[in-house]
Amino acid sequence: MFPWTTQSGQNVLMAQVTVADVILQAEHLGARCVAGAPAGVPVTGVEILALDELNDATEHSIAIVTTSDGAVPRPYQVDIAIRRAIAAGCAGLVFVGAFPVAETSRALADRGGLPVIMSEGIASDLAVLMDRTIRGGAEEAMSRAEFAIQRVISASAAEAEQASGVGVREAILEVASTTLGVPVTLVEDASASWLEPDAVCIGEIPIGRVHAERDDPAAAIALPVIASVLSRALQRELHGRFGSVRSRAELIIELIFAESSRIDGFAMDAVRAGLPLQLSHAVAWLTPKHASDPDRRAPTVLAPSVELFALQLVDQREEQWHLAMRRDEIVVISSEELGAPDHQRRLRDVMERIVAHASTIAGPEWTFTVGLGTPQSGAAGLRQSATEARVAAEAAIAGGRFGTMEATDVTGLRRVLLDFYASPLSRTLLDDILSPLDALGPERATISVRTLLSYLSHRNSLARAGAELNLHPNAVNYRIRRIEQSLELDLADPDVRFAAELACRVRLIGMP
Repeated sequence: MFPWTTQSGQNVLMAQVTVADVILQAEHLGARCVAGAPAGVPVTGVEILALDELNDATEHSIAIVTTSDGAVPRPYQVDIAIRRAIAAGCAGLVFVGAFPVAETSRALADRGGLPVIMSEGIASDLAVLMDRTIRGGAEEAMSRAEFAIQRVISASAAEAEQASGVGVREAILEVASTTLGVPVTLVEDASASWLEPDAVCIGEIPIGRVHAERDDPAAAIALPVIASVLSRALQRELHGRFGSVRSRAELIIELIFAESSRIDGFAMDAVRAGLPLQLSHAVAWLTPKHASDPDRRAPTVLAPSVELFALQLVDQREEQWHLAMRRDEIVVISSEELGAPDHQRRLRDVMERIVAHASTIAGPEWTFTVGLGTPQSGAAGLRQSATEARVAAEAAIAGGRFGTMEATDVTGLRRVLLDFYASPLSRTLLDDILSPLDALGPERATISVRTLLSYLSHRNSLARAGAELNLHPNAVNYRIRRIEQSLELDLADPDVRFAAELACRVRLIGMP
């Protein structure tokens, strides 16, 4: 370790510079070790010496050998230089030029523990650069940071030329660590701001921060540039890995909400886009809501951040996954072979992790309610499962069960009603029956629909409806007569009763 003194006079220990560190910083001048092991060999200085001056070389220094006429030294001269450098206790020996080193010379250097370096640079330039590296200070830090940035950019470009770009993160961090001489890592931090110099982001989505494991002036200079290069490299990698998945998102939303008559056309487009409609699909519907203001829009960064996290989460799973966005809502589709066991459970496991990530991004004032649809096959099945998931989420929110995960019943009348609810045409026709009640206002209209449903489901029994609604039969009768007048319906007609009851059940399907 080398001591240096602060302004207060206190001695501080600096990290020891080795011959390997010097070679690394001089790589762009063609410096390379051709014999001996430079790692761990301490060095205190650098000097330019003629061959016959090597006997006077300073101990622990790097000696740059020059010849009087600038010619390439002969093999016996190389041997002499190595012996003299070993005898003087040099940390390393540098030959300027490009020529082969004999096996005997390499063996001699190895036995003596002397790193022999070959460089194609100019001796004076090489000495200045090596001296900066050994002495440290602002110039050395700037030089090392500049070199690290150049190498990081080159590493990113090299990875970009590969077909997949996989491993770009590891390649950039490794080069940065090696060239700076300080371990550089990417620390995941979803709360990092894209405005911070050390933040790594994909677009405006924070991924984390680049971090040097110890304070180092060169690292402080280089880290913002390294973070920027890493951000762009990850953006490209993301596009290569998930571009096809993202391109199907809009098609999925159109397929879910299209009129029934248009399903076949969308199905053909989906197949051409690589959406495996022939499989079994289970859909999750995630709806964010602010705790005190349900109408508030979710933070802008939430949807893209959750999308990125989800894509990375499911990337290596065996199931096929697709994501789509609808305003603030997020649709997640898990596709497997027909009859795959625990299909919905695997979807639930993924959604639990997605919700945890979303909560971290948005903060405690936001809730994330998830509806889970049952596994269904084909294009119609995907629509069915999506409708089940959406209605389950809407029902939970309407019932005040914010932040829960609701699964649709596998059997029962509810699934039959969902088929009607899933069809915009059927839903419109049934809503038309009850539309006159909407003039009463949302609260009174809901009370009227519940009263009518109770009356019809008990076969027009005022007493049973009153018991269910906790009303006197006369009060029920009064309400029913007013409802009949508003709807202009004859509830004595069996067909009318059936249509009205079905309309009431579909109207209330999204309510508690």
